[in-house]
Amino acid sequence: MLYDFDKHIERRGTDCLKYDGLYQMLGRSDVKPLWVADMDFETPPFVIRTIEKRLRQRVLGYTVPTDRFYQAIISWMKRRHSVSLEPQDIHFVAGIVPGIHHALNALTEKGDKVLIQPPVYHPFAHLIEVNERTRVDNPLHIVNGRYEMDFDDLEKKLPGCKMMILCNPHNPGGTVWTADVLERVAKLCHRYGVTVLSDEIHSDMAHRGHTYTPFVNCCPEAREISLAMNAPSKAFNMPGIVVSYCYSLSPSIRERYFTFLDRADVALGNIFAYDCLAACYSEEGEEWLNQMLDYVTENCKIVIDFLRQQCPRIRPMLPENSFLLFLDNSDMPFTTTTEMHDFYLNKSGLYLNEGEMFGKEGEKFMRLNVALPRAELDDVLHQLKQSYDEIVAS
Repeated sequence: MLYDFDKHIERRGTDCLKYDGLYQMLGRSDVKPLWVADMDFETPPFVIRTIEKRLRQRVLGYTVPTDRFYQAIISWMKRRHSVSLEPQDIHFVAGIVPGIHHALNALTEKGDKVLIQPPVYHPFAHLIEVNERTRVDNPLHIVNGRYEMDFDDLEKKLPGCKMMILCNPHNPGGTVWTADVLERVAKLCHRYGVTVLSDEIHSDMAHRGHTYTPFVNCCPEAREISLAMNAPSKAFNMPGIVVSYCYSLSPSIRERYFTFLDRADVALGNIFAYDCLAACYSEEGEEWLNQMLDYVTENCKIVIDFLRQQCPRIRPMLPENSFLLFLDNSDMPFTTTTEMHDFYLNKSGLYLNEGEMFGKEGEKFMRLNVALPRAELDDVLHQLKQSYDEIVAS
């Protein structure tokens, strides 16, 4: 079956964050929303069918995870990512961000040091702050258009830390960490007794030529110290269906974290969650995912080629994963970040994520979501080109 990613889906007036939430913030409907990380493609038909089937039972009662839920995860992780899991290694989580919040409370104490690698997914820093932990930054560096870790700095800062929150693959930079890089991280964290919480929600969207390595698979030490978070919601465009899960091959981490979740009574999902995950982690889901990735990868290529030819002073990082492009504006004639924001929002009519939300290291960047039909992407690039010519020529 061929899926139609060129189809326009009218999302305004559906209470969606991307469009209606943006209108609430700006009071404007003339801006193209290219920010929050969901796609403007139809949610896969097998997900819709699954929800419709569940609705026909006529009672929307409490629902428990069945063996089908666990076996879907086990099968997917084995055939797609070569991770061997058993049901006892897995636990439902009501969202990745809440899952990280609970992990901080289960596995660290107030005042404990928690290391992150900015610029990185902004809730990491927020969760550390609101849970009264101490943030330690190990900033990433751009080398040849992609992020690399500073291992000298990492080794200096890991002693005394209780946890490292890893973004694997990386958001917003789109870097797919290699097995060698992850092994170095694992061995350092193992040496200094640091638990690694690996956010792997973007794991199913590596572009062709790049291989995602689950942290737990990088070396034996990683199995002893890590907790991974994952979900089908990003890859299958259903973030409104809150279904996430975690897994660990460390008995001690499982005991502490799974027990915390159960005692906090946050162990059950909504009535659609388990079925939707199983629908995604199927052969039909795999085919849809592969077609979506081909489409999105081509969108990334179109944007990169366009910028190089038409707007060369806006430099995209080389994406290895997902549908997000991190745009470097340091060569643009902006004297302040306010001018940069004004250029994209008011002059170009485009609403992107501001790079500084991911840390001060991202202050000259903007994050662009390219998961939209190609005709709409062409409009975006046309608007950007017009404003670029005006500001660069002046």
